[in-house]
Amino acid sequence: MKGAIAVGAVLLVSVIGACAFRALPKESIIAGFVTPLAGRTASQRHNARLAAARLDGARIEPGEVFSFNDRVGTFSRDQGYRKAPVSYNGQLISDWGGGVCQVSTTLYNAALLADFDVVERNRHRFCPSYVPPGRDAAVAFSNIDLKLRNPHSFPIWIKARLDERFIHVDFLAAEDLKSKPQVVEVVKSVGQPATFTLGHATSAAKVRNSGKLGYDVAVYRIHGQTRELISQDSYPAMNRVIEYR
Repeated sequence: MKGAIAVGAVLLVSVIGACAFRALPKESIIAGFVTPLAGRTASQRHNARLAAARLDGARIEPGEVFSFNDRVGTFSRDQGYRKAPVSYNGQLISDWGGGVCQVSTTLYNAALLADFDVVERNRHRFCPSYVPPGRDAAVAFSNIDLKLRNPHSFPIWIKARLDERFIHVDFLAAEDLKSKPQVVEVVKSVGQPATFTLGHATSAAKVRNSGKLGYDVAVYRIHGQTRELISQDSYPAMNRVIEYR
């Protein structure tokens, strides 16, 4: 009889334990963003993949300020990064960690959609092509960072990965947002690039810089009828340079 009672008690505990386990909250995606990898070099993709792997799994507690640089670390050779194209004063140069800024940009946009507070965000000098104007977030260890605060009453987990076509960053939580915001950019003006030539005109021409449009743009986060100004940026146009040989 005692044995039967003991077995029954074990079964009861097991059932209660199983019910409790099933009742535990499971994290789901509350916001996410992707940026395209089209046109990115193998080294840029390698660096982005490395940064995403270090970003993946980060947990942000309620009220905590998250630092991209603190989480990802230095973008240096000893950390496995490669030299890759980066924009410097309008010219593409090869430097360690080229491609990491696309990961921070993808994270930034996911954070805006997750209703995070922006503590620090820096734009690129010229508008990158993988995200709409005003939606980029440049990083450079250690003085240019992306910092975000979790305003929610529950922790957030970051999921980051690359596939063949996109960088994906998702924010996961055991609770959902009370309302889902929209993020929109309003382009106030567009600047056209000028064209400069080097050398005398011949049949042999090389485009040294294809140029980029400039923008005056504001970014807003919208909840119903409420519109929050996130940023205002002015990107100069990047001039087109043609060299004749």
